[in-house]
Amino acid sequence: MSENYNISSSPHIRSKVTTSNIMLMVIIALLPATAFGVYNFKLSALLVVVITTASAVLTEYIYQKLMHKKVTISDYSAALTGLLLALNLPANAPWWMCILGSVFAILVVKQVFGGLGQNFMNPALGARCFLLISFTGRMTTFVYDGVSGATPLALLKAGESVDVLDMFVGNIAGTIGETSVIAILIGAIFLVVMGVISIRIPVTYILSFTIFVIVFGGHGLDVNYVAAHLCGGGLMLGAWFMATDYVTSPITKSGQIVYGICLGALTGLFRIFGGSAEGVSYAIIFSNLLVPLIEKVTLPKPFGKGGEK
Repeated sequence: MSENYNISSSPHIRSKVTTSNIMLMVIIALLPATAFGVYNFKLSALLVVVITTASAVLTEYIYQKLMHKKVTISDYSAALTGLLLALNLPANAPWWMCILGSVFAILVVKQVFGGLGQNFMNPALGARCFLLISFTGRMTTFVYDGVSGATPLALLKAGESVDVLDMFVGNIAGTIGETSVIAILIGAIFLVVMGVISIRIPVTYILSFTIFVIVFGGHGLDVNYVAAHLCGGGLMLGAWFMATDYVTSPITKSGQIVYGICLGALTGLFRIFGGSAEGVSYAIIFSNLLVPLIEKVTLPKPFGKGGEK
């Protein structure tokens, strides 16, 4: 009795979780922050979200069609990139800036390097830094309740007092998705419960940043000062939704801890000693560049020849 065996390359055991499942769950987790941003900044925020997300998806579709590649917009990765970029933009960002940022994220950071899984930095943050360098004035002008003013982090850096409760709830100026810590944490809890992300990177990031602020912030163990830094800017959004990106973060457990420490130290360095009040985007991008080295150092050695005895 003959039997036919189907011989194929590994992996032979496949997970039912697909890329589109993961991307969709992250998008769902971002909905509380998105909804609060629209509530906080009204129609202008909604327009930024729609334009940026649609531009990202359309850019990926057009590029893959022109390059005669398989169209992959159904995996939701382009939509997620567009949404993340929108949440990192001020609500008063002009439409052309939204489109330019989306094109840069998808075309330059993602597709030029081979598409999903090949990009060396987070596409949304790469685009945000590109816009921040190119159009600093527009990217750092925030309007809240019809009044243009400084963010709480900028006030904190200037030595002024801030309301930490307002920062935690989200009644402050800032980018669309970074203002409400409550909304961000709701999404983060969803991702952890669904097993999409591990708490290892975000917890290490937040903890190491807290230690840095206490040691070098000049205020010691001032609870209000430390809490303001934790609730202000893009720290929470970056720690839970961008630093944990599968493609640009380490796969080893010890590497993730090293990565989180790097993130915390760099964010603290940029915020405390840098000229800007913020520093999360640059910290994540610099740490993304360190990931190959981190993985090389922390990758377990195999037993046998050349390995540990």
